[in-house]
Amino acid sequence: LLEKMADVSLKEAALIVGVVAACYWNSLFCGFVFDDVSAILDNKDLHPSTPLKNLFQNDFWGTPMSEERSHKSYRPLTVLTFRLNYLFSELNAVSYHFLNLVFHVVVCVVFLKVCKLFLDNRSSVVASLLFAVHPIHTEAVTGVVGRAELLSSIFFLAAFLSYTKSKGPDNTIVWTPIAVTVFLVAVATLCKEQGITVVGICCVYEVFIAQGYTLPVLLDTAVQILRGKGSIPFSMLQTLLKLIVLMFSTLLLVVVRVQVIQSQLPVFTRFDNPAAVSPSPARQLTFNYLLPVNAWLLLNPSELCCDWTMGTIPLVESLLDVRNVATLTFFCFLGSLIVFSLRYPGDSSKTVLMALCLIVLPFIPASNLFFPVGFVVAERVLYVPSMGFCILVAHGWKKLSNKSVLRKISWVCLAAVLFTHALKTLHRNWDWESEYTLFMSALKVNKNNAKLWNNVGHALENEKNFERALQFFIQATQVQPDDIGAHMNVGRTYKNLNKTKEAEESYMIAKSLMPQIIPGKKYAARVAPNHLNVYINLANLIRANESRLEEADQLYRQAISMRPDFKQAYISRGELLLKMNKPLKAKEAYLRALELDRTNADLWYNLAIVYIELKDPTEALKNFNQALELNPVHKLALFNSALLMQESGDARLRPEAKQRLLHYVKEEPQDANGYFNLGMLAMDDKKDTEAEAWMKKAIRLQPNFRSALFNLALLYSQTAKELMALPVLEDLLRYYPDHTKGLILKGDILMNQKKDIAGAKMCFEKILELDPNNVQGKHNLCVVYFEERDLIKAEKCLVETLALAPHEEYIQRHLNIVRSKIASLGATEQSSHPADGTATAAAEEKKNSFQNLKEVKNEQKTTQTTVDNNKGHSKNKKRTEKNNIDKETPQKSTKEIKDIEKKRVAALKRLEEIERILNGE
Repeated sequence: LLEKMADVSLKEAALIVGVVAACYWNSLFCGFVFDDVSAILDNKDLHPSTPLKNLFQNDFWGTPMSEERSHKSYRPLTVLTFRLNYLFSELNAVSYHFLNLVFHVVVCVVFLKVCKLFLDNRSSVVASLLFAVHPIHTEAVTGVVGRAELLSSIFFLAAFLSYTKSKGPDNTIVWTPIAVTVFLVAVATLCKEQGITVVGICCVYEVFIAQGYTLPVLLDTAVQILRGKGSIPFSMLQTLLKLIVLMFSTLLLVVVRVQVIQSQLPVFTRFDNPAAVSPSPARQLTFNYLLPVNAWLLLNPSELCCDWTMGTIPLVESLLDVRNVATLTFFCFLGSLIVFSLRYPGDSSKTVLMALCLIVLPFIPASNLFFPVGFVVAERVLYVPSMGFCILVAHGWKKLSNKSVLRKISWVCLAAVLFTHALKTLHRNWDWESEYTLFMSALKVNKNNAKLWNNVGHALENEKNFERALQFFIQATQVQPDDIGAHMNVGRTYKNLNKTKEAEESYMIAKSLMPQIIPGKKYAARVAPNHLNVYINLANLIRANESRLEEADQLYRQAISMRPDFKQAYISRGELLLKMNKPLKAKEAYLRALELDRTNADLWYNLAIVYIELKDPTEALKNFNQALELNPVHKLALFNSALLMQESGDARLRPEAKQRLLHYVKEEPQDANGYFNLGMLAMDDKKDTEAEAWMKKAIRLQPNFRSALFNLALLYSQTAKELMALPVLEDLLRYYPDHTKGLILKGDILMNQKKDIAGAKMCFEKILELDPNNVQGKHNLCVVYFEERDLIKAEKCLVETLALAPHEEYIQRHLNIVRSKIASLGATEQSSHPADGTATAAAEEKKNSFQNLKEVKNEQKTTQTTVDNNKGHSKNKKRTEKNNIDKETPQKSTKEIKDIEKKRVAALKRLEEIERILNGE
């Protein structure tokens, strides 16, 4: 490219750079709007984790080309530049807009080089400046997805410039430039489909410019050959050879392109392009009328609109429609230019011919004349045709400025056009600042397009302004009463406003507008795939009512019957079947969806959840791993697979579980659950300091995190830091006054460490207020009565406790101890003056009995509970019993004491795990 631009002076390049910067500097402050959302924000092909090969398997929007919902727009090289943007700045819109601006500068400079082939130096600069400032280009330059036009144009012009070098001395063929041309045509086509049309321009250039033929000469030669009066000249044979090579290469590109789209045209609805589905002659009249509409946008770009679909341009349904005059005028003017350029020799006719080629040939794919496209008018597709228009204007200006009478006025007019166009471009850029500003600006131009009303509603919906959004969605249904999408939008907004009745009514209206099934005719060809979401949305709405689950399932099945490849219907039905406690059927639904898309990480994740429901953790873990292979940052798969590993009890899986949780907290640094479970893993590994740090971090993020508070208190308790556990338990009980286990642990610490019998008594009495049949709480209250020396009350309490748990041997044993003590004290009272030795023995026996009862109260820690992970997917349950700690034997060896302490620690750890599990049910 640099060699080809060698004769573009530095001053000219600097002028173009300055003008483009002056017109488009404010585009750097615009965001991602309209189609940018699908192509950039929602396109996984931009992410570094996505294999590069996906760019060559998916369309411009990240949808597999094999899927029917694909738009079949195959532009992998453009997506590659988006991916490079993402690599350096992720979703920072400034870098995307800046690169577009740079590409527009490059196009303008290369275009200047092309102009110099047909215009003088001054006129070439004028044409290039007109192109640089033309307001019609704001959609291609300021809209990020317009980069497809910019990139394609660069290689389009480069291919043409290369071809101009293919004529050697004495009219010989230079093959290297032709080979480069074919390569650049392929690259241009991989940026955007219209790049292939440069081959037509090269053919016209070869015949009428390089060889200097005119149409009369060609006709005369053909007649002479047909009459047998002459042979084909050698120069013409060479020309034919070059054209055959070009056309054969083009044919190969077309064949490859057809293979890429798998011989399927994209599915568009009548809302996208009403004329495409209209009967004759309305279809032909409307499509032909669109040509002068596009020409008028180039001539007078005062009213620009980002979306010209639906009712923007009413159909031309009759020959008597006055708009046919515009069509006729346009074709008369175009025909006269074609006749002039082909019939007469000379530089002027050659300039006009090449300008017409640049206008007409690149526009053909978007013209609707040969195959329907998904739009009525699109300003961005005029990017290349405007080059020919600018050459025509510059050529006409040159003719006028050469006349002394009109020289001054021609310069004044040129300055006025450049200045007003630059101002219009600068002002138009601000419309692309946000979706709201863009669509509101479009509504000023056209109020008959329901899509615009819908899009303003979407912009307000994204800002959570549902009331205003609803007004725009309702207006869309009034502008286009049969717009299924508008009624779906109304229903969704009513749902967001918690008006379920109105939402259901709107969905039912949308459902009634769906095309009816016609025997023998493919349903999918007559409906936009996203319109089938009305069944999904309606089912999702009514399944909130437990009594209507079967009705919701019927809607999902109806959607599947209409489109057996409707992946989302299987996914939603699988979720519903899980809710209906039908995991086997849910498994079938997800497996069917996986047949349609094995690269969907969410599907593998959902299937893993089904296997958890089916109590098959091994298969669940396999499916979690599959989800993570496809998407290494799948947050729920990271979190729940780590939980599954943690709850398996397999110590070998803990390091991997820890790595996944660390990865999860990196992705979700504000989710306390990740830190909590890291704390639990650390406790499993007996890394108490690390566990304490993770628990504290979880609590800092979520001060009322129930399980984190309780387990931190347990951690302190099992590491002989009971007094540090007390303030944590105070926080827990402030948030959750009815937390039974917290009350039990607090009572234990108050009794054993603080010797606060009254405080412990309040804890145990509170437990019995909440649950009069709580054996552990009641038993511990009996201990309090014993501490208070109220043996009669202690006996009564233990009798009641034994009635609640008649098979608990330790309660019976404690009751026997109390009764024995009562009997012993009664015998002592019969002797008025007992001997000192007897009194001492009685006191010691009382002390021993009390010690036995007080220690044994620690036996009963048996409970079951769940992890409070707030994720709700892990269903594995654990049951355990606390090891009995029997300290009745007066003396124990150091080893025995250590073993008892280890058992106590292990028991508390299991209690903590149980607490973690039950709280999540």
